[in-house]
Amino acid sequence: MLVEEQTKMAPPAGTGLQKEQAVQRMFSSIARYYDLNNSLLSLGLHHKWKRKAVGFVPPSSKRVLDVGAGTGDLALLVARRFGQEVQILAADLNHPMLAVGARKIIRTRLERQILCVQANADRISACDGTFDAVTTGFCLRNVGDLPAALQEIARTLKPGGRLICLEFSRPTARWLRRLYDWYSFTVLPWIGTKVSGDTTGVYQYLPASIRTFPDQEGLAEEMRKVGFGRVEYHNLTGGIVAIHVAVK
Repeated sequence: MLVEEQTKMAPPAGTGLQKEQAVQRMFSSIARYYDLNNSLLSLGLHHKWKRKAVGFVPPSSKRVLDVGAGTGDLALLVARRFGQEVQILAADLNHPMLAVGARKIIRTRLERQILCVQANADRISACDGTFDAVTTGFCLRNVGDLPAALQEIARTLKPGGRLICLEFSRPTARWLRRLYDWYSFTVLPWIGTKVSGDTTGVYQYLPASIRTFPDQEGLAEEMRKVGFGRVEYHNLTGGIVAIHVAVK
């Protein structure tokens, strides 16, 4: 099921609103090919990364919010792991991406557990302390106002609730950083554009957004600033991605 609300999330340069509008246009253009390109460009590793992230969702969770749900992969993994005991709100700015996710949810017959909502990343329509856990995958670097989005996530979490953030980060080894930069700025845009036929520049924007986003320690500090009491992170694939786990 797909429910529309007022939206917001994020993009490249200029004001937060300008960034949001630009990113929305880009992701709308590739929604049909997003899952395919994720698998091609990560060599299939994104499935492993997402399963690892979902492993940090507390076993006792009954209500989970997935921010920047995109095509629904994390929400589906949470539903499969916890079964009918959990209810999931999958929220994303981009309607075409979320529509792809809604179709996947219907195909897997999990629409009673997962509600898809087109919503603003820093204005979630939920009461304070609603969720036991919040997941987010490859989303936060695209929001227009990172502190505001983190504050909103903290607001919607119960005391003791957990944020699990899967995001691209900074490789720990210098040789891997050089190789990853070459791949990200040369190979990734070429493959992504060829497969999707994109003309918006999204596959140039994506590696640039990773480069300018806070690294592991930087993102952990941003989480502490909005009130998360305990923050840890776990590097995957040499730090190409990291899972941040923050407890309210």
